[in-house]
Amino acid sequence: MAVAATDREEWETPGEHGGGESSPFMLDKSKLVVKTEGGEIRVVRGRPWMDHTAPMHIGFINMEPNTLLIPQYIDANLVLFLRLGDAKIGWIHGEDLVERRLKPGDVLLIPAGSTFFLVNVGKGQRVQIICSIDTVEPTLSEDIPYQTFFIGGGEYPRSAFAGFHVSTLAAALNATEEEVGLLTEAHAAGPIIFVTGMEGEQTSRLAESMRKALKLNKRSYEGDPEIRKKGWRWTGILSSFFFGNGGWRLEEENKESRSEGDAVKPPDAYNLYDRKPDFRNKYGWSIELNEHDYAPLKKSNVAVFLVNLTAGSMVAPHVNTRAAEYGVVMSGEGKVEVVYPNGTAAMRANVKEGDVFWVPRFFPFCQVAARGGPMELFGFTTSSRRNRPQFLVGANSILRAMMGPELAAGFGLPEDELKRVTMAQNESVILPSWPATELDMRLT
Repeated sequence: MAVAATDREEWETPGEHGGGESSPFMLDKSKLVVKTEGGEIRVVRGRPWMDHTAPMHIGFINMEPNTLLIPQYIDANLVLFLRLGDAKIGWIHGEDLVERRLKPGDVLLIPAGSTFFLVNVGKGQRVQIICSIDTVEPTLSEDIPYQTFFIGGGEYPRSAFAGFHVSTLAAALNATEEEVGLLTEAHAAGPIIFVTGMEGEQTSRLAESMRKALKLNKRSYEGDPEIRKKGWRWTGILSSFFFGNGGWRLEEENKESRSEGDAVKPPDAYNLYDRKPDFRNKYGWSIELNEHDYAPLKKSNVAVFLVNLTAGSMVAPHVNTRAAEYGVVMSGEGKVEVVYPNGTAAMRANVKEGDVFWVPRFFPFCQVAARGGPMELFGFTTSSRRNRPQFLVGANSILRAMMGPELAAGFGLPEDELKRVTMAQNESVILPSWPATELDMRLT
């Protein structure tokens, strides 16, 4: 039985709802990196740990209806998860332009350096995306953990083309310097723009131009002298989009030379809601998406998880031995507990919708839903392999597996007494609620 996508409400400012005292494991500050009338992008920056840079950052993309995130590439791998809305995404996969329609629950990888654009195609509904940001190069800015290079743009944001001398671009594009000015100075509406009427037609024209030009470019490298002679590369893409009919005339001239039926076979999106849970009992369910299920994740070395807890239930205390974990509260509220290696409490924090937390590799932790309702968690781990957590408590715990005189001696207890304590819980992985204590009342 697949997991149904439940109705979800929009959140206003994810990453800034943390409750309780500050903790190094609550990522409770988000930075607004893009803000226009059409939408915004916020980034929750991961924290350095043990003299190492943060292995991951979490991004939140919010787009109004009929908007476009203009073509760009960044120096980081993006694993996108569509939380809300209906979107179309186009990106360069190898030498081809690929377009996919995304629905809630879809997971998709955009590799570092791959130019992409994103369109909200839903009727009257915002798009909300959660993404992991895995940088592959050191950044020049201390404020933003990744670098964006806009292929579109002009005055704001500045296009990557604006840094070249005008005569260089004119020669490369086979255009006049006045025409090049249209390319580098015309756009001023920001990275997220409304696409209605003529702007919407331009978006479709951009996608079609990129697809045709890339197909011809591929054939030129495969040895077609006629195509190579006509010089179709990014010049054709840009001139057709920014300069209008001139580019389209060039396409018509090359029409007879184009090969038909070249199949584009990029990785499709993977929908978490269409998949059966890996684990389910009456207290909740969980899904892990790794490289064995969705091969593109191997490139980014990131896996994805989704957990749903009924009211008051908990994910049993456990340890991730292969990866750190970054979690986002998708809905509901509860608490997260993390333990230091010396056995002291590292964090006991209230969490609610929009909060972001992380847990270092090997640190014991658990998540508990509030008694007032269910809690849903989504997140990423820093390894694309199967996670294989080790549970400290429950029917499948290491306490059960290691039961014997050595373990009893380690606790300083008779073996019979240790068995009585550890064998009382018959459930595994996701455990039922327990009568409320004074601490529970303060934390829920």
